[in-house]
Amino acid sequence: MKKAIVFGGSGFVGSHVADALSHANIETTIFDINSSPYLDKKQKFIQGDILDEESVSKALQGMDYVYHLAGQADIHASFERPKDTLSLNINGTINILEACRKNNIERFVFASTVYVYSDAGGFYRASKQACEIIIEEYQKNHNIDYTILRYGSLYGPRASDTNFIHRLIKQALLEKKIEVRFGLDEKREFIHVQDAARMSVDILSREYINSRVMLTGYQYINCDELVTTINDMLGGDIKIQHLDHQAEYSQGHYKRTPYIFKPQVSKKLVSSDYIEFGQGLLICIEDIYEKFVIDCPESISPHLQKLTK
Repeated sequence: MKKAIVFGGSGFVGSHVADALSHANIETTIFDINSSPYLDKKQKFIQGDILDEESVSKALQGMDYVYHLAGQADIHASFERPKDTLSLNINGTINILEACRKNNIERFVFASTVYVYSDAGGFYRASKQACEIIIEEYQKNHNIDYTILRYGSLYGPRASDTNFIHRLIKQALLEKKIEVRFGLDEKREFIHVQDAARMSVDILSREYINSRVMLTGYQYINCDELVTTINDMLGGDIKIQHLDHQAEYSQGHYKRTPYIFKPQVSKKLVSSDYIEFGQGLLICIEDIYEKFVIDCPESISPHLQKLTK
């Protein structure tokens, strides 16, 4: 049986990737600074820091596939703590690559972002661009085969308040309002995290060796359509408040497309089997409802009370 380790496997995307690996009958270990509330009984867990070279090297021994999804992924936090962001994302990646160099690793899989196409994303984007270049050099000089996954706008269960759709739905459920701090004409290609996780395992096939793969959604959706859809799904009684904080909220984010300049071309992996966006939103609503609202049903609209009975 093949073995994989997922650095950052306790997080939103990492936990789903770990589950997808386990589902593919790959023995999976999660390495994270935080314990995982989603740990499957078939999975192993190692608590550690990617900045600790010794812990990383020890954990990686005997692995076939190495998934690196750890680090600072919050764009706003990267503006507030640039040094910490660059240190964690770049030095952590180097520590994992050094451990790969000392072991017979079949594939190093790195979680990047579509922001590498853009001039947005601030220090977060800069750290990912730097890591992509470093990974390429390790392949040239030390024969470490890699696949770089450029994730788009993800949504789905297990997300935190830093996730855009999660934040909107949670506020709508708990407060019966959505505060709009962004331009309603902004567009995104949302992809459900479970689709992204499944394809993050599909790329282990040989055709994706030493490639950059883009994992995004299947259609552009503007934020006005998104807010309207959430409101309609919750009965149409959600108050939409437009706030004058667009510049503060939008710092570092692209508005309609990340494609500002063009680094090396990547392949876009498209699956014929995916979670339809409306169904995906309903899954998010159910997930957030069960976590935050189920103990206080009087706080939700009559329409949603009917949906959840």
